Amino acid sequence: MKAGLIGEKLGHSFSKPIHEQIADYTYDLMPLSREEFPLFMESRAFDAINVTIPYKEMVMPYCDFIDEKAKEIGAVNAIKNVDGKLYATNTDFDGLKWMIENHFDISGRIVAICGSGGTSKTAFAVCKALGAKEIIRVARNKGEPYITYEDMKKRTDTEIILNTTSVGMLPDIMSSIVDLSDFPDCRGVIDVVYNPLMTSLCREAREKKIPYISGLEMLVGQAVSAVEFFTGKAVDHSVIKEITAKLYHDKQNIVLIGMPSCGKTSIGRKLARILKMDFVDLDAQIVKTAGKSIPQIFAEDGEDAFRKIETEIAVETAKRNHTVISCGGGIVKNEINMQALSLNGFVVYIDRRVEKLHSGGKRPLSKDAAAIRKLKQEREHLYIKYSDVTVENNGYFKNTIDKLLEVWNENTCY
Repeated sequence: MKAGLIGEKLGHSFSKPIHEQIADYTYDLMPLSREEFPLFMESRAFDAINVTIPYKEMVMPYCDFIDEKAKEIGAVNAIKNVDGKLYATNTDFDGLKWMIENHFDISGRIVAICGSGGTSKTAFAVCKALGAKEIIRVARNKGEPYITYEDMKKRTDTEIILNTTSVGMLPDIMSSIVDLSDFPDCRGVIDVVYNPLMTSLCREAREKKIPYISGLEMLVGQAVSAVEFFTGKAVDHSVIKEITAKLYHDKQNIVLIGMPSCGKTSIGRKLARILKMDFVDLDAQIVKTAGKSIPQIFAEDGEDAFRKIETEIAVETAKRNHTVISCGGGIVKNEINMQALSLNGFVVYIDRRVEKLHSGGKRPLSKDAAAIRKLKQEREHLYIKYSDVTVENNGYFKNTIDKLLEVWNENTCY
């Protein structure tokens, strides 16, 4: 079977490994420009395709048969070729419905759906099916039935916010469609974006202790329905949670923070080898970018210049997956750094007793023992604030690695 995904930009997609875990066919990513899209559809040189942004509505005129569910929604995301005829459906409905039902009860709730594309239409149908009390539709530069984002701020009674736009998706991971501070009655956040694993919108929800879910489970759920549609064979839906958890674990980064000389780099290199993950040392990346050593940057340009480069590299590195990231001791001084690194990252504070930390050498802010003690007093609350767990590194190196592996496997569950 010649199967795959079409869309304009697919570099962020996780669909290939998902489909190939569920089914026995090869699944290809097929990015198409606006000019290439009609030629591809007219050729019909495929057995089965999924469709993503921006073609979920544009693809409909090429289909010979569209089921009632997709017709009602007004968007298609799965097409199969049967003897040259194209049959279409919308499995996003199944995936989103599965995800919402497993995490929220939206019946009787006021739901605001952000976006006006094909996925927003799917979300409207799902929320209607799940008994939402009121569905507010929000978009830029649209008339009825949509309201603007400025008008949305007046709906402070909104209880569930559902983002169906690409805002916050790789590479623009620091963006968020709304500010949750404008919605004091918000009781849940749903974001269909799955890359990064946790969007900036979901990160804000976590900080405010609002229940949230990002789009990975929806992606897997719709893929299961698509495989059933493509092959005509039933799939055990218990695989949705299994594949979601595995994919989340495989894609997540391990971010190591802590005092200078606490062992982050040595631990990170060893951990990356054991887990077969990539390794990035942020300080080494700063040196490479600046073309000079860290002491030189401090001496010639000042700490502010160093921190600016550090933030640029932290945000860029945060976009990676399956990577162990060793951070400089002062990474926690700028909240933006930690916000970015947390989106794809499991953050570990490597805690080492102050008397075991080294002074002098190439560390501009750790010139002597007194400076180290002062630094730890200043930063420890930030290390604790921004970390998911703390692992001590005061004894044998092997024991530290073993403990880190233990907490990694225990805590990185979707």
